[in-house]
Order: sequence, then structure tokens, then C-alpha cells
Amino acid sequence: MSAGLGAVPQAPGHLPLLGHTAAMLRDRLGFLASLPAHGELVRLRFGPQTMVLVCDPELVQQVLRDDRTFDKGGPFFDRAREIVGDGLASCPHDRHRRQRRLCQPAFRPTRLPDYTGAITGAACEETAAWSDGDVIDIDRAMPAVANRALARTMFSSRLPAETTGQITEDTTTLMNSVIRRMLTPAPFDRAPTPGHLRYERARRRLRQTVTGIVADRRADGAVDHDLLSALLSAADPETTGDGPRSLTDEEIADQLVTFFIAGTETTAGLLSWVLYELARHPGIQERLHAHTDGVLRGRLPQAAELPALTYTEQVINESLRLHSPVWLLTRTVTTDARLGGVRLPAGTAIAISPYTVHWNPALHPRPRAFDPDRWNSRSADRSAYLPFGSGPRRCIGDRFALRETAVVLSVLISSWRFAMVTERPPRSALSASYVPRGLRLRVHARRPGLGGGP
Repeated sequence: MSAGLGAVPQAPGHLPLLGHTAAMLRDRLGFLASLPAHGELVRLRFGPQTMVLVCDPELVQQVLRDDRTFDKGGPFFDRAREIVGDGLASCPHDRHRRQRRLCQPAFRPTRLPDYTGAITGAACEETAAWSDGDVIDIDRAMPAVANRALARTMFSSRLPAETTGQITEDTTTLMNSVIRRMLTPAPFDRAPTPGHLRYERARRRLRQTVTGIVADRRADGAVDHDLLSALLSAADPETTGDGPRSLTDEEIADQLVTFFIAGTETTAGLLSWVLYELARHPGIQERLHAHTDGVLRGRLPQAAELPALTYTEQVINESLRLHSPVWLLTRTVTTDARLGGVRLPAGTAIAISPYTVHWNPALHPRPRAFDPDRWNSRSADRSAYLPFGSGPRRCIGDRFALRETAVVLSVLISSWRFAMVTERPPRSALSASYVPRGLRLRVHARRPGLGGGP
């Protein structure tokens, strides 16, 4: 017999009126990672909003695989839709399959080699001005690389630098606002505060910019080897009757905003955390230098060589486990359901955090240690490794993100050695993705030529 929702234990740290907001603001990752000790399911409250956090990895998989019962929704996605509309990452179940079929061609493995050159060029250009001994603001440099790379893979080289810069500035403003808006009671989130006014300006301007880009390319009619052309030309073979076989311009704008936010913020955050961990672990960094040198032999990375960069893959996998950029997902129960012996009524808000799995010592021994060798003898166990989600809503751009990170990291590590400037860990902003702030590293040239070395 199933228990009711009231049988789900409430997480510790609850305060009157605020609920668990203070605990999340103080140390959100540590707080979330501590909750499996209190049950497979744990209740969280933020103001009047109650959510059920799923802590057990098998139940997490059940939620992620059944996207009809546990549909995209809840406080996070309600806020995200203000920014990305009904793009692939935020649309409900009844729109998802068609959108995914139409977007999939842009991310087929056969297209990924077309993107490698753009990513390599972006990394080389950003590091061209670096000199031996420089102290680099990593949390500025890595977004610049990711921004350049993504702008070229999405739009070829057509956008002026000021346009891509404005898009990046606006997406950063929005990402830094969405979690605070999620935790803010609805009656207060439209107060004319400076933060809200910045948010609204950035949201309107980003939508206008992207809508204009789509309209211009549609009118131009040119076909490039970029993501926008792939979306414009996509046709759904499964569409029948009078339904649209292609994406509308509004749908394409939704996808572009979604991909730009995901591809810039999260990839830049991942690269920053990788460099931070390599600087903290010189022995691992030296091993990566030797591995990269042995595979590339002084060349810039080519698409065909990436599968041989196995230790690079291990380093990236471990960084994703320890510093997963996406730290919270929410779902909405669409019909009365059972989960872990508990009856969940329709409308229940569900939350999932990779950190309840990634930092669980029963699943990953020494979970706070940076140890790429834990990926040496096995592929990533999807039940215990969720940086890109799982099931039918798994991130469509996961291969692109891994390739981009591997290419940029190979360019950087071929020419530069990274060292800590201070032992103080970087801050992490309360953003929709887990990214470092205030991270500065010293670079030492290994040899000239690659990646902008002296």
C-alpha cells in the first residue's frame, strides 16, 4: 500500500516563511548532496512552493525516463520559459518529440567535424594575447571562447562581434536572474527593482536580436554549414496531415536562445572548473600534458584524433561529476502517480539534482576528490552519472558539448601550464548553472605556436 505525500520527510533547515531558501542560498550543493541521508524522497519548501526532491538514483531514472508522467515543469522551467519560450529544453511532452526530430540533424555525429575548426579557431584567438607568467581571468576568458565557438557553429561568421557580445551579455544577465526569480514569491517578482528592470531589458533585447537573425537568414536564403541552416532546412518525415513539417521562425528563435544559453554558460563553466582542478592537481595536469602531446604531436586537434584523447575524456568526465553545470531540474506530475511507494497527486512539483548522485559516497567513493582514474576502466554509469540528464529528454547537445570541451582543452593544454594564484576557492554565483566567479590562474608557456603561445 502506498503512503501519501505527507509521509515524505521534510528536509532539515526549514525556516518559517522562507522554508529552505536560506539553506539553498548558503550552500546549495552541499545542502542538496546531504539530503539522500534523509530518505529516497525529501520535501523542500521555498516560500509557499513545495517540491519533492528525488534522491535515490533508481527513482531519478524512473522520473527522467517517463517524461509523459513527469513532464517538464515546476518553478525552474516556469521561469526558464520566460527566457527560452517553448524550446527543446523547456517544451512540454506533447511538443517534444517533433521538435527533437527536427533539431536532431544539427547534432548528428557526421556534422560534428564541421564544427571542430570553428572551436579550435576560437580557442586560438582568445589565447593569442597571453604571455608567459600572465594571470588570466578564467571566468572571463572561457565564456569568451565558448561565445566565439558557438556563434560560429550557429551562425557561421556572419554576426558582428558587437552582436555576439550583446547576446552573451544578455544571456548572462538572464541566467544570473532565473534562480532568484524561482525562489521569489510571484507577487514580488515584478517589482520595479533595478534587477528586475535589467532582467526585462535583457529578455526583450535577446528575443529581438535572435528573431531578427532568423528573419534575415530566411530572407537571404543562403545555406551554410552551421546550426541555423540545419534548423531552417529541417523537415519532419513523421508529420502527417496538415501539421507543420518544419520549424516556424518563432520555434527556431526558441531553439537558438536555448542552444546559445546552454552552449555558452554551461560549457564555459565546465572549462573553468577543469582548469581549476588541473591547477590544483599538478600531477594530473602533467599527465594530461604528456597524453595530449603523445596524441597530437604538436598539431592542433583534428576531428579524427579526438577519440584517441582518452585521458582528456576522463578529466572531463570527472569534472562533470564533481562540478556538474546543471545542478537542479524540476518536473511536474501530470497524473496521479506512485514513486518509491509514495502516491504523488497530479500537479506535484518534483526536483532532481545531479549532486545527490554525483556526491553520494555509496556510488562514487571519495566523492569530493578529483580523480579522473575513476573513469579509467568503465564507461559512465548513467544511473549514477547525470550531467546531461537521462531518458528521452537527455541533452541533445551532449556530444557537441563534450567535443567542444575536448578541443578547447587540448588547444590550451598543448601550449600552457596552469597554476593557482591563491588557494582560496572561487565563488559560485546563484545562477541556473554552476559556474565559478573570480577564478584567476597563472599561465606558463610550454612552447610557442599552438593556442596563441609566445
